[in-house]
Amino acid sequence: MNVVHARHGPPVLSLGLGILALAAVTLLLARPVSHVLSGPAAPAGYDVERMILVYATLPRLAIALLCGAGLAASGAILQQVLRNPLASPTTLGIDAGARLAITMATLFTPSLLGLGRDMVALLGSAASTLLVFILVRRRGFSALSIILAGLVVSLYCGALSALLVLVKDRVLASLFIWGSGSLSQQSWEPSTALAWRLGIVALPLLFLLRPLSLLDLGDDSVRSLGLSVTRLRLTAIAIAAALSAFVTSAVGVIGFIGLVAPIIARLSGARRFGERLLWSTIIGALLLLLTDATLQILAGVSSEFVPTGAVTAVLGSPLLLLLLPRLNTAAPPTSFAPAGRGTATTLPRVPALAAVAVFVLLVTLTVLVGRSPTGAWQIVSIDQWDQVMIWRLPRIVAAAAAGALLGVAGLILQRLTNNEMASPEVLGVSAGAILAVAVSLFMFGSLAPVSESVVAAVGGVVVLAAILAFGSRSSFAPERVLLAGIALNALIDAVVGIMSATGDPRAILLLGWMSGSTGGTTAGDAAQAGMAAAVLVAVSLLAVRWLAVLPLGGPQARALGVPLARSRFLLLLLAAVLTAAATPVIGPLTFVGLMAPHIVLAMGVRQPLPALLGAAAAGAGVMAVADWLARTAAFPLQLPTGLVAAMVGAPFLMVLLNRRSTFP
Repeated sequence: MNVVHARHGPPVLSLGLGILALAAVTLLLARPVSHVLSGPAAPAGYDVERMILVYATLPRLAIALLCGAGLAASGAILQQVLRNPLASPTTLGIDAGARLAITMATLFTPSLLGLGRDMVALLGSAASTLLVFILVRRRGFSALSIILAGLVVSLYCGALSALLVLVKDRVLASLFIWGSGSLSQQSWEPSTALAWRLGIVALPLLFLLRPLSLLDLGDDSVRSLGLSVTRLRLTAIAIAAALSAFVTSAVGVIGFIGLVAPIIARLSGARRFGERLLWSTIIGALLLLLTDATLQILAGVSSEFVPTGAVTAVLGSPLLLLLLPRLNTAAPPTSFAPAGRGTATTLPRVPALAAVAVFVLLVTLTVLVGRSPTGAWQIVSIDQWDQVMIWRLPRIVAAAAAGALLGVAGLILQRLTNNEMASPEVLGVSAGAILAVAVSLFMFGSLAPVSESVVAAVGGVVVLAAILAFGSRSSFAPERVLLAGIALNALIDAVVGIMSATGDPRAILLLGWMSGSTGGTTAGDAAQAGMAAAVLVAVSLLAVRWLAVLPLGGPQARALGVPLARSRFLLLLLAAVLTAAATPVIGPLTFVGLMAPHIVLAMGVRQPLPALLGAAAAGAGVMAVADWLARTAAFPLQLPTGLVAAMVGAPFLMVLLNRRSTFP
């Protein structure tokens, strides 16, 4: 089968990237090449410049091309199969599984590293991908189920990895560089091994181009042609996972290429899947090559210690933002639309009472049950109430309030965008807070809790303003705002990753803040968080009609009298304010905003009013339990509440995903 080429010639963007990449490589190689060609002959084996060129520079450029091509092809396949522009190699938890495997092997079984880091990373990637398949096997491997299961597995592996790094920071500090993707090479062996592995894995794509292209017609149309959608989807995902796993095992995590390259290919004019796959591969290879060459030019001898994966987003994010106004994507099918006749759209009476009873029981247990100063378990008695509650109650109230805020924010974003992957973290407000705190921490060394909250709020507001500025050009189209948030997220994460890779001890402090901790919460902080939750959740109730109508689609919402631009703007602003209010309390890495709406949906709640209240209750419950585990599980060590929340909520979502009747 012939590969389909672009009908209108190469995209202008890929040509521009190619020219820039060639220019960067020319500058990079100018001195070594000129020395090799015209310099005085050196004794055999003693020409340092020649050895650097042949065994370091050229292999590094080759590995950059291979990694960029492999990740971009993986992203293009996943976006086609899952029918979601936010899909990427990280969607299935491939990168997170590899990182967790390396982390655990380093800590507990370092002898496994004797088999090779590649083998350990591949086993971790394979295990995480297999777990995703197990979770969705009862749902016919639908695209929505795969996306959600991948996110759950990814956040769980990521939370566990970050927790281990915090506990064993001295042992695992070196993983900062590998975790952000380092292309430093000392021979041709890694690039040669990666080339034949990627070639073997990509070979079946020649026979799958046409079947995968038919997915544009929809699953029903593919079935009508006699093809098995499940088998096709599984095969394509396995190929994409293998491509990404081989790259991750070779150089570490470079996730942004797999997301941005296929989107840029689409924006550059590639319409059919064959075109998008071809140009995504070219653009991904050139983008990573350009990034790495630029890094070597600017960083000089320090380039060996600066992760290329983090720097990639510095170039890719502005490129995506520049072309974002040209994006034209259809909204994915939603599970929030009103149900038909005979389908339960509200929570049945008995499950509702059971849910309330469970919530009250959980909160009561978190308040009354805990550890004594000696570490023994105890139930707080009446005479101990004053001594214990002055420390315990504020952090529980603050955690529950923050969970309610994030739960409501997640529900608003998922209904507004018709995308079950949407969460407050994706919006970019949390990333803005991270960047502001990181810059302040590295400039001033430390921050007081009050100034830390102020700095985080300012960073979130700045990023929010930038996202809304991009969104205003398209009447705040949800998919474009979401992509703008992801682009800014990647850019900010890259900056933080570069800071962390320097080895500065303040990077561990930053990671601790990002993980979220309620240990130092005072009664005043709890009162402010509770008041913010009460007011903002009440304000959210005013948007119930918009949340009911907008999932129907733009034309239908406009026909029913909903002002699209204004409603989208106000809902985005409300979600951002909810997120900004919760971030200083528990940090930016909880994922409660992703989990709470799905917990409510799994219980059968689809109408916006009960769903909104249910998301607030689910978020509060998850965070209350997470805070209880954070202060009791490893006593006297206090674990980060935000990371524990991800580890508590992710298994619960896994159980729900494994039930046949949970999700559509």
